[in-house]
Amino acid sequence: MALYEHVYLARQDVTAQQVEAMTEQMKSVVAGLGGTVSKVEYWGVKSLAYRINKNRKAHFTLLNIDAPAAAVAEMERQMGINEDILRFMTIRVDALEEGPRR
Repeated sequence: MALYEHVYLARQDVTAQQVEAMTEQMKSVVAGLGGTVSKVEYWGVKSLAYRINKNRKAHFTLLNIDAPAAAVAEMERQMGINEDILRFMTIRVDALEEGPRR
């Protein structure tokens, strides 16, 4: 299995509990296809450099994932369908960093 760092941005008008529910949904998608999410970091609401779909701020969340490519592809497919998720990015890495990012 491969290691991935995944960051997604959720709309500013959803609550932190809804963002947590989205994260749990994505974790279950990855787990259902044979992967694991080793770390979840919620970075809070931050200002965006430019407007995305009329939003000036967004909820930022980081996931460290150890999963096959099919699991990541399915997670990204579901994120693309979700209207509350503005952007997401997944990067394959050689090793996952331990400890908090910021």
